[in-house]
Amino acid sequence: MKRTSFLSVVGLLLVLSRLAFSAEHNFARWEKDIANFEVSDKASPPSQGALLFIGSSTIVRWKTLAQDFPEHKIINRAFGGNEICDSTHYADRMIFPYQPRMIFIRAGGNDINSGKTPEQVFADYKDFVAKIRARLPDIDIVYIGLSPSVARWKNAEKEQSLNGMIVTFTRQNPHLKYIDTWAITLGADGQPRPELFVADKLHLNADGYKLLIAKVRPFLPSK
Repeated sequence: MKRTSFLSVVGLLLVLSRLAFSAEHNFARWEKDIANFEVSDKASPPSQGALLFIGSSTIVRWKTLAQDFPEHKIINRAFGGNEICDSTHYADRMIFPYQPRMIFIRAGGNDINSGKTPEQVFADYKDFVAKIRARLPDIDIVYIGLSPSVARWKNAEKEQSLNGMIVTFTRQNPHLKYIDTWAITLGADGQPRPELFVADKLHLNADGYKLLIAKVRPFLPSK
């Protein structure tokens, strides 16, 4: 088989694989979360031009987010279990209405844990960026890189691979930024530090969030 034909076959297989995951993905499971955001917005409309944090449970559990960056208007619209494609799917309801100044996204770990390859998750991230760019072409999108946990240490190599792809993509495109948080949870032995996690060994505790805050702060815009 010629190389070009081989690459075409590989590309086709990747597309079919992504379509299969999309067909199986249950976006409706998050409808209640999105509806709750909308109810909350009607009761107390958030300010436009804020910093919007989205993604999965690392952002959901960041209960001190607004207090940690008091000089900025912060909106948290993350929901636990979120995969990148969920934020893309619901962007019209959980991103665009806020006309955010910047978007910070931390997601991808659940995607890999569900069985997606790093390449598939990276493709989902590019789809997310493309959807945002279509409506907000000049907004900065900041990807908060994955960091390993005790509970999902088996996924560490795949998570690091995804981080690497996003780093390269970020360097090649304007208005994209990447926050490297990989080492914040690692000890001198190269293993995740249990003392930085709550009992489930997956989610950060207060000490873990202090390290994350220090990484995110330099990427916040000046007033």
